[in-house]
Amino acid sequence: MRMIYSSEHFWILSYPAQQGVELFDKERKRLLFLQGDAAWSFRYAMEQIPEAERDEETIDAFLDDYCDDKAQPIALH
Repeated sequence: MRMIYSSEHFWILSYPAQQGVELFDKERKRLLFLQGDAAWSFRYAMEQIPEAERDEETIDAFLDDYCDDKAQPIALH
């Protein structure tokens, strides 16, 4: 596991051995694990953000939209 992004609102963790990426929404306590083609598609979508616009606000807004209907709430037992 390797952290590839960290902000006030999100973490992105990479799992190279599993060809996976995990998106963790700190504020809403939800996560999304992507593997294989889904992880590749996510990385490709991130790369489409123009270099000049790759600030924390833009990336966090992208991650919020990306997680909106896919991320699962974290439940602690």
